[in-house]
Amino acid sequence: MAKKPTSSSKRPAAGGRAKSRASQEKTDRPGIQKSGTASGAKAKKAGKKIYKPKAGGGFDRAKKAPAKPTIKVTDGSTRLNRYISNSGVCSRREADTLIEAGVVSVNDKIITELGTRVMPGDVVKLEGDTLSQEKKRYLLLNKPKNFVTSMDDTPGKRTVMQLLKNSTRELLFPVGKLDRNTTGLLLFTNDMDIAKKLTHPGQAIRKIYHVTTDHKVQIQHVHAMREGVQLDDGLAKAVEIDYVGNGEDAKQIGIEIHSGKKNLVNRMFESFGYDVVKLDLVTFAGLTKKDLPRGRWRLLSEQEVGFLKML
Repeated sequence: MAKKPTSSSKRPAAGGRAKSRASQEKTDRPGIQKSGTASGAKAKKAGKKIYKPKAGGGFDRAKKAPAKPTIKVTDGSTRLNRYISNSGVCSRREADTLIEAGVVSVNDKIITELGTRVMPGDVVKLEGDTLSQEKKRYLLLNKPKNFVTSMDDTPGKRTVMQLLKNSTRELLFPVGKLDRNTTGLLLFTNDMDIAKKLTHPGQAIRKIYHVTTDHKVQIQHVHAMREGVQLDDGLAKAVEIDYVGNGEDAKQIGIEIHSGKKNLVNRMFESFGYDVVKLDLVTFAGLTKKDLPRGRWRLLSEQEVGFLKML
């Protein structure tokens, strides 16, 4: 007769067997190692990716070593293209072209390699002419009537440069141009990067003019200029246009444009048979005539300069 199994020889409970199997599977699962264990150290040494458990379940990749800090040049040197641009000759991009053309020398040695740095005291020449570093200046003039926008002394004519005498030691250039009879804001600077940006055809620089015409402007013509006027060089459109003030004087018009085409405002009104008697630029690239009398100038604030650089 077969012996009955004793209590000590009973089979283990199903739950105990499942728990043991799950523990074994977790231990044998590939690709996951606890940090600090011998197997984890071997995987790290072998260049394998190590995963660490994160709170709430799942696994995160181990953090990478921090990137090496950027090394800043502290010897006082300046990139050659920046040096040329700071001299007021041209923009940095144009300076790179001049360097590659072999017309720039440092201490009488022709330089053609981009990225070259110059030290304080180095003599930089462009086509034989010595360049000098100048502090960047930004000056705003409220131009009066009967002054031409010219850098040269013209016999019998008054120029805007005559209004800037003793303003700064640096040689400043006008940004854009206002006709002799046009009044209002005219910016001057030796920062050629800013000048190029503000006069580039692709830049939508905000300009607001106060226009005075020879006779009343019809409301249908105001709407037409807002919709767009076909001129010889293409479509011209006012961003905003309306009568000045309460509109009692229909010869006074305010118009905002973002185009740099020559004599655009005059030509738009002339296309409808109006002659522009007075034209005053009251806003240019966010700059206004506030507290700036006619014929006077002022230097821009740091905040205004920062705004121009962000345009």
